[in-house]
Amino acid sequence: MTQSPLSVVLAGGGTAGHISPLLAIANAVRQLRPDARIKVVGTSAGMETRLVPAAGYELAVIDRVPMPRRPSGDLARLPARLARAVRQAGEILDAAAADVVLGVGGYVSTPVYLAARKRRIPVVVHEANARPGLANRVGAKNAAVVGVAFEETKLAGARWVGMPMRREISGLDREAARHDARAALGLEQDLPTLVVTGGSSGAASINAAVTSALPELAAAGIQTLHVTGRGKAAADAEGKALTAPLYRQVEYVDGMELAYAAADLLLARSGAGTVSEISAVGLPAVLVPLPHGNGEQALNAAGLVDAGGALLVRDSQFTPEWIRENIIPLLKDPQALKTMAEASAARGIRDADTRMAELIVEAAERKDS
Repeated sequence: MTQSPLSVVLAGGGTAGHISPLLAIANAVRQLRPDARIKVVGTSAGMETRLVPAAGYELAVIDRVPMPRRPSGDLARLPARLARAVRQAGEILDAAAADVVLGVGGYVSTPVYLAARKRRIPVVVHEANARPGLANRVGAKNAAVVGVAFEETKLAGARWVGMPMRREISGLDREAARHDARAALGLEQDLPTLVVTGGSSGAASINAAVTSALPELAAAGIQTLHVTGRGKAAADAEGKALTAPLYRQVEYVDGMELAYAAADLLLARSGAGTVSEISAVGLPAVLVPLPHGNGEQALNAAGLVDAGGALLVRDSQFTPEWIRENIIPLLKDPQALKTMAEASAARGIRDADTRMAELIVEAAERKDS
């Protein structure tokens, strides 16, 4: 064991998809090594400027260096901008006397990986998506160890550790929490319950299909909690907040564990965090991957769908008719939901934060020895 307090620098930011697992890992490191000194590296433009200090961790910032997608002036300036960010990252590592670096990807990670390599500081990488991002493909090449959220992720030497997540979710007992969750969310206790979410930013196509299908859902005795996303409230023809029988809409749920506990079935995008969380808690789902990007959301969902824990439907095919033909019969079939829940839970990993913290400590101790 190291004699002096362990110094860990964690790199990542921009979106909640990077910051949430990073903070879960930081918390697990602190639990494993209460004496650890922890610093987070981000940029001044991402959500980390709010979330990291709120979680009780020190944030240091470096320049944001995105990779240009096509020839441009930005591409010509890339070498100088990257070199500056690497220098900034190196100064942070030196000031922290870092024993080990943990990176979760994103623009900020590449300079930190490069600065750590120059100083022979061991790097631990966590990749959240089934299709790795550029930063983690770079970082993994010289990493001491690589952890991945999805078994299907292709990175050399990767270990399937799962997705680090908040303990309120990873420790959730859906059945025990259902009554209180439904009460807190203003839902009936004994009705089949569909929870719909497009994530914090909402999903216009999902929202539109669901609101069109509300009469048929209500006629089937199904209640719907619709988490529309901030500023995405569903409106009626007069522009007022939509109301309908057995329908409740909110823009945001403070603590998605409440929504997971209340739901019999979740309808959502298939972001890496969502897929990992519903597996951890054993929640049946219908997943509608984003129709644009590099197809990573469909890849994120593939393993869970193949295992029988979720259904997948393309965004272009997700219509009120699809809801009538697929979601309504499923919610009226408790045995089918039970089978899906068991299949989902069988793939779930609840202790990924601890697994990653252990890998970080081991990497630092190997360096010392």
